[in-house]
Amino acid sequence: MTAEMKTNRYLERLAVSCCVLVALANGATEARRPNVIMILADDQGSVDLNCYGATDLATPQLDQLASQGVRFTQFYAAAPVCSPSRAAFITGLYPQRAGVPGNVSSHSGNAGMPAATQTVAELFAANGYMTGHVGKWHLGYTPATMPNGQGFVDSFGHMGGCIDNYSHFFYWNGPNRHDLWRNGKEVFQDGEYFPDLMAADAIRFIEDSQDRPFMMYWALNTPHYPLQGTDKWRKHYAHLDDPRRMYAAFVSTTDEIIGRVLKRLNELELRDSTVVIYQSDHGHSTEERTFGGGGSAGPYRGAKFSLFEGGIRIPAIISWSSQIPSGVVRDQMTTACDWLPTLVSLCDLDAGERKFDGRDITDVLQSSNAPSPHGVFHWESGGGKKNRQWAVRKGDWKLIGNPNDTSKMAPVTANDRRFLVNLNDSVRELTNVAAQHPDVVRELEQLHNDWIRDVSQN
Repeated sequence: MTAEMKTNRYLERLAVSCCVLVALANGATEARRPNVIMILADDQGSVDLNCYGATDLATPQLDQLASQGVRFTQFYAAAPVCSPSRAAFITGLYPQRAGVPGNVSSHSGNAGMPAATQTVAELFAANGYMTGHVGKWHLGYTPATMPNGQGFVDSFGHMGGCIDNYSHFFYWNGPNRHDLWRNGKEVFQDGEYFPDLMAADAIRFIEDSQDRPFMMYWALNTPHYPLQGTDKWRKHYAHLDDPRRMYAAFVSTTDEIIGRVLKRLNELELRDSTVVIYQSDHGHSTEERTFGGGGSAGPYRGAKFSLFEGGIRIPAIISWSSQIPSGVVRDQMTTACDWLPTLVSLCDLDAGERKFDGRDITDVLQSSNAPSPHGVFHWESGGGKKNRQWAVRKGDWKLIGNPNDTSKMAPVTANDRRFLVNLNDSVRELTNVAAQHPDVVRELEQLHNDWIRDVSQN
């Protein structure tokens, strides 16, 4: 073979090799799993977005997100308080099975969700994802139970239940203490507005991680008290009465910072390859620290701390424009426990032997006619064993044990220790029909007792 022939053969092989590499590269690009951004708002009312019917709120960014995805009308938090709801959101488990039946301590050195509980971050990391946490944690305050100990490679935010957004101090139980951390180390950014810091850090994480699939858990501390919306939005809502105007300003501030992050996602041409999830952790607060209210549950009775609908029925949206329908509404019953098993399906993850209490709702995303995957769902919250509030829903029937109406929409009497409603008849939950349907009460209470035994074994 002449030198010229050898050269030609080499060039032919080189060309073939280049074509193979290009094909492999294209295949890798096509096979790359989608990015995921899970956004969890804090204390946002059931109907407190324009797309949910709030005529006095400006929420253009989240309204646009809904127009680009699926909006749910019967979506439930797994608890009416922060920590257990957040545990369910990032584990796909009932809070009781995740080891977080109630709020955990906001004091450093106190554990929360057990380190053995598997999180969304650990699942995604095992599947080759970069994992990040931004914002509130409130699931443990020891190295093993802080975000970096629970599978998040990158973490920035506060570990307790809430902070002042400028000093980053926790003020609500003494002594006052600073609470701002980056990857397990305390950091000080005195006077800088925490919602801006969250948006900037979310953008940094996306930019740094864009060359590989990433999963970011953005745990907002807004619009939770203290209601510290920006001056722009305070002026915008100056015409509203207290406390709605303070709350509204913080809702629109929340909407604005989310829009900032989604805008950057678009600029990086990552939007079509990113699943974006948004929900509130539970209903709006009526606590003194939030001026006794401000949020709205619309037609629903209850608020934060309550298992009436206003405490657990929440706004929820999922968007992935290249793969799931856009601008549609789903009325099927779905829950915060469902996100993780659904993401396993959407992202084609290997979940190993992991089991979830949530259900894959991919069929619901694709069709308004698909049945809810939940025949029965359970809640339990607060108090001692005797007076602990609990609820079970089966079909349209819902039974609440020891109900607590934090909205004060109607009195709860001694005869309401078991409060039964049919949500198809009335979502307002103002009339207790337990006396008319004792057989349904017995059935649902037995289902709940069986559930308690089940989750207590784990």
